[in-house]
Amino acid sequence: MKVLVLGSGVIGVSTAYFLARAGHEVTVIDRQPGPALETSYANAGQVSPGYSAPWAMPGLPLKAMKWMFSKHSPLVIRPSLDPEFLRWNIAMLRNCTAAAYERNKARMVRLAEYSRDCLRELRATTGVAYDERSQGTLQVFRYQKQVDAAEADIAVLRRYGVAFDVLDRDGCVAAEPALAQVREKIVGGLRLPGDETGDCKMFTAGLAEHAQRLGAQFRYGVRIDAIRATAGQVSGVLTDAGELTADAYVVALGSYSPQLLRPLGLRIPVYPVKGYSLTLPITDETGAPVSTVMDETYKVAVTRLGDRIRVGGTAELAGFDLSLSPKRRATLDHVVTDLFPRGGDVAKAEFWTGLRPMTPDGTPLVGPTPIGRLFLNTGHGTLGWTMAVGSARVVADVVSARQTDISLEGLTVERLFAQRNAGMAMPQGATA
Repeated sequence: MKVLVLGSGVIGVSTAYFLARAGHEVTVIDRQPGPALETSYANAGQVSPGYSAPWAMPGLPLKAMKWMFSKHSPLVIRPSLDPEFLRWNIAMLRNCTAAAYERNKARMVRLAEYSRDCLRELRATTGVAYDERSQGTLQVFRYQKQVDAAEADIAVLRRYGVAFDVLDRDGCVAAEPALAQVREKIVGGLRLPGDETGDCKMFTAGLAEHAQRLGAQFRYGVRIDAIRATAGQVSGVLTDAGELTADAYVVALGSYSPQLLRPLGLRIPVYPVKGYSLTLPITDETGAPVSTVMDETYKVAVTRLGDRIRVGGTAELAGFDLSLSPKRRATLDHVVTDLFPRGGDVAKAEFWTGLRPMTPDGTPLVGPTPIGRLFLNTGHGTLGWTMAVGSARVVADVVSARQTDISLEGLTVERLFAQRNAGMAMPQGATA
């Protein structure tokens, strides 16, 4: 079967790899000159199934109001009259209930745990290297109220068999020795030993090479203009290099996916959430993290990637704006120098921003659609790297008409039908 994959980020390339491994004739198209040059370029570096959780949670509206007055706010909202922006925010608010949070987190953990296992298998099969480490994530709490609030997450982790350790201050220092320099700033932590770290861009570039060895073709520098559909199924993709046709089409374009799908009558609730990162050279091994430290107060992750430190975080609802904000950099600077003052040289850091494709409930949209031959792999938000390999494996199995290893309940566009009363636009003409 001929399959066209739209997008060469970590989601698209991983999908292409598994489709090629399944024996399909795969072509990947992307406007960039190479793989992983947009959202996958410099993310936080975490493969964190245990930290998979929706942003929509009880208490978020109140927190968001308080953050408006914080110098280092983890969330910044630029008001807009864009209808998609308004729909998305309303839907997110409606997911800020205890029942919705538990349901959505359970779905996300299911996919993320599977993805981590698939990544391990893929690494063993291909030998792809990407500055990977398997030393877990440490979520550090600066205040006792954060420790208390973690009980809800711990309950879900326990229910789904996700390994975790609740640590006191000494335990945090034992897990991340460099924190001994600032031990008085933390009261405890939650360690997720099954989590991993790695350079997403390095992984994506390496996996693209393996996909090519399996026969996949990559056409870079090709602008995608529209998806053509006739008689209820996709018939081709219009590009500046002409119309491209296949037997199946996978949309893996992150935040740009809705723009292509909307003319087909398929409205998906994916909106760009802008994130930032710093990548700085390590100056003192003993002062740097050994894996990932997530600062719960600022929602910023500090990750060890080889001889570099990646600092990723903050969220900004600002549409498709890709300008670099000095204020957001100040937050990243603050966290890394506050927790790891001797770890790296912030003066030599690369400052970057990218758009995370977020759904209101936090769960991506993976699998078939009401439109024939059209499949989705998008909407992973801040967890694209965490969920990439598992999502790709699922989509490849669905396209190949094979039984998936995990349940697709709540992962496909089918769940949108249950959200009609949440104010989100549904696929036109589709039925549940």
